[in-house]
Amino acid sequence: MKEDFKTIILKIKGDWTEVVDDCRATVSKPPLGHEPSGDFRRDILIAEHSPIRGIRVKWSWHCIKSWIATHWSRHKWECFISSQRSDRTGIPRDKLPQDVPVDFTGEANAQALIDTMRKRLCRRASPETRAYAEDFKRALREVEPELSDVLVPNCVYRCGCPEMDCCGEWQRMCRETNQSIDTGSIKYRYRCYNDLFYGTE
Repeated sequence: MKEDFKTIILKIKGDWTEVVDDCRATVSKPPLGHEPSGDFRRDILIAEHSPIRGIRVKWSWHCIKSWIATHWSRHKWECFISSQRSDRTGIPRDKLPQDVPVDFTGEANAQALIDTMRKRLCRRASPETRAYAEDFKRALREVEPELSDVLVPNCVYRCGCPEMDCCGEWQRMCRETNQSIDTGSIKYRYRCYNDLFYGTE
């Protein structure tokens, strides 16, 4: 069975009215009473203040290879993976190859997604696993564009590659943006990355 790379966003839990009201509570302000602007959402996500944890995303990947699902299960958020138990499948578990397809459901808050994607969008990550990260980012953009836009690889977040064995992606992005991405402005850096990410689509 061939895996597809289609990310299905099942549900967004929490809402931005709660997030902005939680932010206001920390500075003794009354509730806003309505959803905040897109600019506020983007700013609070970039700042990574704790109220963003109130936004949670639940998604699924159907027929993902078991070894790729294992990569994703290493992160500190909820995941539910279809069982390979012999008494459930009728197949001896010891005989199952690493590429056996499984179904994967994940649920992570905004901060956990930001942290996870710094690793999984990196070009040093397994290409197969990165393909799922890229597909997730695209699917999330349809329902939570501000959150999707802050999902970037570590080099974009840090304004340089922290890896011991650099892949050269940061240098490539610097060349393709005429060094514009190499800036102290995190908002502009993220915008440059997203322009490159979606520019081929």
